[in-house]
Amino acid sequence: MTRGVGGKSPANIQNYLEGVSYPADKATLVERARSNGAPREVMEVIEQLDDQEYGGPQEVMKSYGKIE
Repeated sequence: MTRGVGGKSPANIQNYLEGVSYPADKATLVERARSNGAPREVMEVIEQLDDQEYGGPQEVMKSYGKIE
């Protein structure tokens, strides 16, 4: 995956997670991104995140960094 192109940049992903109350699990992140109108390519990235509870945006970005 090319980083920083189109909807896949870390900043874009965080924009679509606005309003998440942490800690939050992956299902909550997916639901929030969908309700915030995330495009398909952002949803695909979020759906690839590790299935775990995230303590904050930094943990989300750490998991994002593991996606190839």
